Amino acid sequence: MPEVTSLDEIWVPLVDEPIGSIVAKIEEEDPELRRLVHTPRRLLAFRTFAYIRVGLVLGQLLFDNDLPPYDGSETWVDALLHDPGHWDTLAQEVRRVAEEIAADPTYAEEEPIGPDAEARERFREFAKRQLGSS
Repeated sequence: MPEVTSLDEIWVPLVDEPIGSIVAKIEEEDPELRRLVHTPRRLLAFRTFAYIRVGLVLGQLLFDNDLPPYDGSETWVDALLHDPGHWDTLAQEVRRVAEEIAADPTYAEEEPIGPDAEARERFREFAKRQLGSS
């Protein structure tokens, strides 16, 4: 069985582009989102619901906005995202999802992804001792 070296390797994308890249970009632009959904189950729930709700918001934006006829140069999503207000609407929806997941008591007892501050400090001390003795 192959070794799994990171969470990203076991993450199965639930949607194709562009929704996944929109959610990823919003996550990148708002580091607070990662703090809100810092456990494996929260992260999975967050991404699942964020993908769904971004898709719904995009559909609503398409319905509510007149776009020029398709000329093959860009997708309808790209055309919608020329309006910064539409991006803000998507970012607000993704934040709302993160806040809802963070507030859900279902995930309250779960451990965060990665080591805590004490474990990191113990590792630093270990590494200093090991590297200092070589």
